[in-house]
Amino acid sequence: MATWLLAVGFLSILAQVVLLRELQVAFYGSELVYLLALGIWMLCTALGAAGGRRGSHPSMVRVRWMLMGLAPLLVGDVALVRGAHRLLGGVRGADLPFPQQMLSMIGALLLIGVPLGLLFRWVASRFVGDGATIARAYALECAGGMAGGLAGTLALAAGLQNLATAILCGLLALVAAVLPRPRSSPRRGRTLVTTAAVLFVAAVALWMLSGRVDVALTRWNHPALIAVRDTPYGRIAVTGSAGQVVVFENGALAFESQGTAAEEFVHLAALQHPRPRTALVLGGGVEGLARELDQHALARVDQVELDRTGLELALRALPPESAARSSRAAVALHFDDPRRWVERSNASALWDLVLVGMPEPGSGQTNRFYSREFFARCAAGLTPDGVLALRLRSAENLWTPLLLQRAASVYHALRAVFPEVVVVPGATNTFLASRVALVQDADSLVARMQERGVRGRLVTPAYLRYLYTNDRFAELTPLLEAIEAPPNEDSRPICYQYTLLLWFAKFHPEIARALAGSMARFGDGWVTTSWLPLLLVPLLFGIVRRRDKVRRCWMTAVAGFAGMVTEGIVLLDWQTRNGVLYQDLGVLLTLFMGGTAVGALGLERWRSGARAPGALAWIAFVALELAILALLRAGVLGTWLPGAAALLVCGALVGALFAVASQGSRSDPRPIIGSLYAADLAGGCAGALAASLFLLPVLGLGPAASVLAFVAASALLLV
Repeated sequence: MATWLLAVGFLSILAQVVLLRELQVAFYGSELVYLLALGIWMLCTALGAAGGRRGSHPSMVRVRWMLMGLAPLLVGDVALVRGAHRLLGGVRGADLPFPQQMLSMIGALLLIGVPLGLLFRWVASRFVGDGATIARAYALECAGGMAGGLAGTLALAAGLQNLATAILCGLLALVAAVLPRPRSSPRRGRTLVTTAAVLFVAAVALWMLSGRVDVALTRWNHPALIAVRDTPYGRIAVTGSAGQVVVFENGALAFESQGTAAEEFVHLAALQHPRPRTALVLGGGVEGLARELDQHALARVDQVELDRTGLELALRALPPESAARSSRAAVALHFDDPRRWVERSNASALWDLVLVGMPEPGSGQTNRFYSREFFARCAAGLTPDGVLALRLRSAENLWTPLLLQRAASVYHALRAVFPEVVVVPGATNTFLASRVALVQDADSLVARMQERGVRGRLVTPAYLRYLYTNDRFAELTPLLEAIEAPPNEDSRPICYQYTLLLWFAKFHPEIARALAGSMARFGDGWVTTSWLPLLLVPLLFGIVRRRDKVRRCWMTAVAGFAGMVTEGIVLLDWQTRNGVLYQDLGVLLTLFMGGTAVGALGLERWRSGARAPGALAWIAFVALELAILALLRAGVLGTWLPGAAALLVCGALVGALFAVASQGSRSDPRPIIGSLYAADLAGGCAGALAASLFLLPVLGLGPAASVLAFVAASALLLV
């Protein structure tokens, strides 16, 4: 049974990585979809764990058949996710209606999440029936999950494609199904082993053809596909037709070879400097930002790219005129996290231009390139008259409150660092910032353009005059100055939350409008008013403690909630300061899972009714949140030793509280296994959604830790 518990944990996390990655691509990289999918996954697993109550003593044959069924289900589920857009009648390149998105996500995750939750309940029930404890079963499942998380991370780092990882997961499920050796009747045993062998051979054959199958499945959404590759940072798909090459990242359009976005961004920024000689380009390698700078005869360009594999794949497919590098400037290409690379360049006054070509601030990963702290570091690398430039998409003629608030949060973050900030409006707004006065006279910019011999398809003298003389240009900067939106900061990534609401507004504009209005009305008052509902928490805990089983389920759910939010605080701060190396994040998550296993094992033998361990664990949780507050203020939480220690301790406390909750008064603890595991997952789901959608982006990291300290102190009532 111990082997099966490890296998269930391993398969759960690896299957979760595979499916969430597929869903992120299927719905164009929106992080809100990703978060919703994560929450649905946890709820589906909780549903499976809470179900099957009549099977208190499941047979080993049922467990084996369930494990075998996971192999074809998972591979088929990947195909289902990739084909969902076509099956539901979606328009290629456009989002499905929100109900259909939810339907496809729930259907895909239900197929795998429910069986895995039920498997844990069955295997843990047999394990506990043999004399072990619920806490030990939970610890073994967490240890398996730790290995599964590492396997998923290493598979991506090694270049294994997501479909191949799904097939590998299925192969391992088949192996687990026949180990240990079946002890059922000879006939049943032969049928089971024969079926497993047939499925194994089919899976191996599919593995050998996985490259071709991967391309065929991707062509469902990209008929003119040239190449596709999964990297640790996203799925890159390159298509081509009639001489035009288009690059998609996580299903969303990233670049097309006949567009003019690169030249507009580069020339609007470079013309602001009287004589630019050096430039730093962060991202935008596929777009050709460095190539466009060639017309300004720079002496040196530093180009920093995150994803080497994705860039090389795209450049190989581009036509020669798009893939050609700068001929006059010395381009130094660096592969690193762009923010971390900037922070490691300890010299000052290096560049006349800094061009931020990173994606929109729609995630914790990208928001860090639009924060006040990042702008300050860029300012340290600029010459006295240097110019920083970035882009934000919008609507050219109609600015909704959400668009204004998001733009204002970035504008105020820039104004906190630079005395001069100008926004050039359009379908994509160009933000320009400098320590010296910026040129707002179109004739002066045209003169510089003609002096340098700059020629563009879109950026012409007439186009410059149009941009700088229309009413929108005169009105926008004063309008942003007047809006009271909090500046986007590392510790309070409000721009990330605005971007998520903008995505949601495509489906339910009335709800998004109400939320935006509330944020605009209360501003920083959200931090104050958010404490009011917390006063009900102790009252709620005092009510639910009256029934023993309900009390223990609530203790587990609150521990899962607090653990997930704490994990989010640590990882977001670590991500902001150190980059988005998926391998590093995998190690940190492994520390959390390992701590959970250790904490559950450490308290598995406490006698029923012993309240001291639970009380000490909640007091330790309060101390942990206060320590995190101190580390945040010192600016060191996101470094290796404090961050790793915080995740390890947090995981250990979650595991310990699960162990305490599992020690009930019943002589047979098996009936509560499913309820406790489901409560743990439901609490984690609530924590993931609350942290990502409200606590971290709206309140900020420090206030979120304070909220958790209050909740943990109130949870003493559950002991």
